Amino acid sequence: MAASRRFEEIYSRTKLASGLVLFVFLATHLINHTLGIISLEAMDAGSTLFKFAWRSWPGTVLLYAAAILHPLLALFSWLRRGHYRGIHWQGWVQIALGICVPPLVIDHIIGTRGLNAALGLNDTYAYVLTVQFVQEPLIGLRQNILILIAWAHGCIGVYYWLRMKYSFERAWPFLYASALILPMLATMGYLSAGRAVLLAMQRPEWLDQFRAGLNWPGPIAYEFGMRSIDIAYIVMIALLGAGLLGRLVAALLQRRRGIVTVTYPDGRRFRGLAGSQTVLEASRAIGYPHASVCGGQGRCSTCRVRLSGPGSSSLPPPDAAEQKVLERIHAPPGVRLACQIKPREDIAVMPMLPAGVPTRAAYGAASYAQGSERRIAILFADLRGFTKLSEGKLPYDVVFVLNQYFKAMGEAVERAGGKLDKFIGDGVMALFGIDEGADEGCRRAVDAARRMAEALVQLNDALKMDLDQKLRIGIGIHCGPAIVGEMGHGSAMHLTAVGDAVNTASRLESATKDFGAELVISAEVADRAGTAALQGMSWQRESVALRGKSELLDVLVAARIALPETRARPDAATTGAGVISRTDIRRSP
Repeated sequence: MAASRRFEEIYSRTKLASGLVLFVFLATHLINHTLGIISLEAMDAGSTLFKFAWRSWPGTVLLYAAAILHPLLALFSWLRRGHYRGIHWQGWVQIALGICVPPLVIDHIIGTRGLNAALGLNDTYAYVLTVQFVQEPLIGLRQNILILIAWAHGCIGVYYWLRMKYSFERAWPFLYASALILPMLATMGYLSAGRAVLLAMQRPEWLDQFRAGLNWPGPIAYEFGMRSIDIAYIVMIALLGAGLLGRLVAALLQRRRGIVTVTYPDGRRFRGLAGSQTVLEASRAIGYPHASVCGGQGRCSTCRVRLSGPGSSSLPPPDAAEQKVLERIHAPPGVRLACQIKPREDIAVMPMLPAGVPTRAAYGAASYAQGSERRIAILFADLRGFTKLSEGKLPYDVVFVLNQYFKAMGEAVERAGGKLDKFIGDGVMALFGIDEGADEGCRRAVDAARRMAEALVQLNDALKMDLDQKLRIGIGIHCGPAIVGEMGHGSAMHLTAVGDAVNTASRLESATKDFGAELVISAEVADRAGTAALQGMSWQRESVALRGKSELLDVLVAARIALPETRARPDAATTGAGVISRTDIRRSP
């Protein structure tokens, strides 16, 4: 079984590597075509570098090994599938495009590289364009369509490979633009160079020079090309037939393994050959809605299931790739990736995520998708008296002021390194330390409060002609354990936190009204943030009774956060004014 998993790992990596080699080759070929926009000479100069890279011995071995392995591995992957249900439309498009490439590209390879290697033909761009653009325009049209087909096939493959990566969302606009622009520029270069050849052929001196440098082999070239193309087509048909025959033989051998039953929470069951299909394939076979963002490649965690029944103990342990994903999402015992397990005994499964799970839950943020308990800092902020302030104002004016407020508060939270959770009416909720830890989260939360207060001062200055009175804010911060996870439905799904610590932070924000203060933080926040984070503000220690709490909670209260002298002298926080020690923080009121 270990050898089988090792084979799967080598197979997957080889298929990816061979595909990337072919994609890079095609990309450099298209870049070479774009030089035709400049001139035919620039195109041929670029071709010299292109051939130096890909027609050297290392380049030749790499390219042709990829050209042989990639379609064979793709054929193997396609034929060994237990069924073809559940494939996304992008997958079907990629498969259809991939099938079109080998029969379309073989005559171009033989007509250029083949004749060059076997008969010494000098296959310059002038030669290629003379054949494809001047003598046989339909061949040129077919070859340009081939390039678009191969490029689309490769782009889909690269998309499936990269979309699970952490930085994909930021790189996506650039990649998408490049995928569109490069073939457009290449086509323009091809047409421009083709027109240049057509005009050059009207000059006898160019035509004589072209023929002299071509080293045309004569009639033997045609015979060699036709014979080679026939052999290539025979080999492709034979490989396809061998694959189909191999699948038939494999199916007959698998029937001897016995029957296994996979049971689902709604009572549906799949019955199939033991060890022949993954749980994800079983779900697709019976039409059970099963999430799988990466298409069953083991690169995300959205297909994960909780296992039970006798078959769960007989499964082999996860390989390195699956174990890495399970560790990243902090999967508890009994949870496995449905795309990586092939039950050999009866088993019951419960998918952990709904079938419509968004892509962002697949990787990176997957550790939050099922929820986890973390000690974090939670900040609540609310405008004071905004209901009264908005009375008598036009709805447009109210919306304008609120949007300016939300923008200023949101930017302050983000600059402090926090996660903006939600806007509630005229209030703000933000989370800190989800990944960095509680101590750093508390420091960032206090920094965010300071930034929010300073941003509000600037906002009041900017809106003083539109407001009858200044905007005032109350902020509460608490640190404690909370359940952090992706919650909501559909487009409203987002990372948030629930728990007693969240309620406590909200009540500390309400307590700012009782103290007539801008900021109230719990003693734990002050302790974890440290003295340096609290400098520049004057604090008063208090104890408050919160609803639902039997004991008083020690808090620190700051009447004003953005002090006038601090705004006037940015370095005032380092002069000693308003500085408190850890001893002061712990002292009773």
